[in-house]
Amino acid sequence: MSKKAVVSQLRPHEKYERLVAASKNLQALTTAVAHPCDETSLRGALEASEAGMITPILVGPRDRILNVAKSHDLKLQGIEIVDVPHSQAAADKAVEIVRSGGANLLMKGSLHSDELLGAVAKRDTGLRTGRRISHVFVMDVPTHAQTLFITDAAVNIAPDLNAKRDIVQNAIDLYAGLGLGTPKVAILSAVETINPNIPSTLDAAALCKMADRGQITGGELDGPLAFDNAINPEAARIKGIKSAVAGWAEILVVPDLEAGNMLAKNLIFLSRADAAGIVLGARVPVILTSRADNVRTRLASCAVAMLLAHSQRANKPIRA
Repeated sequence: MSKKAVVSQLRPHEKYERLVAASKNLQALTTAVAHPCDETSLRGALEASEAGMITPILVGPRDRILNVAKSHDLKLQGIEIVDVPHSQAAADKAVEIVRSGGANLLMKGSLHSDELLGAVAKRDTGLRTGRRISHVFVMDVPTHAQTLFITDAAVNIAPDLNAKRDIVQNAIDLYAGLGLGTPKVAILSAVETINPNIPSTLDAAALCKMADRGQITGGELDGPLAFDNAINPEAARIKGIKSAVAGWAEILVVPDLEAGNMLAKNLIFLSRADAAGIVLGARVPVILTSRADNVRTRLASCAVAMLLAHSQRANKPIRA
């Protein structure tokens, strides 16, 4: 069957449905939810709880959480609330709960991402590891047959080569942890040839050689590749690129945050894609949702974090 035929038979967002279905037989994980003080974030945590994915601990100003629940008819019976005065205190306390073993996952509520990730990254009280923290969008694009991982479009603004090495490895580990196999990783730039005037092409070449030397493991890398010949086999053929990755990439590594953010937003608003968000490289997966996320995306973000956490605990992938 041709690739075109496969795409035409896909149901919209079938890929997210598979992720959620894969999490159904796993034990719900206790999740510290930082500052769920608006309808969207509170409802998202409760819906994930009802779906059997998480057992939430709501961390924030108790009165605000109760008022939001009352205003939108959300039921909080049996849900633990940890009362703190404001969003920064909520971020710090949620991280503390995870650090002490009281929760297996961390979830962003209605606070700014910088507040939560700042608490995660603190040297003495955070959740740092030896790996650079990075973000992955797990994209469900209805017109594309494969799930696309885009990294990093939310955390690292202008990563250097060492940071990019961790960004790539984090994404590969996520892909493998979800039981998806060995990913094809495209290191993106504006062109597919090395040009000393375009630094991202030099980084791409270096990252591929790092993979050859075992400094990056678990994935097939190629780059630099432009977006078209990274995901479209015909574009790769026309350009004469002979590669196992070109045309079939599953992980797209962008040069910087601006490029990644624009790419992800283009897919969301022009191709009706959903973008589940997860932060990697910390002691536990961090569920990084947006106020604009729909229910399907929020559940998919929880499913990705849940599948990865169970995989890490068992040291083997959970098939999605």
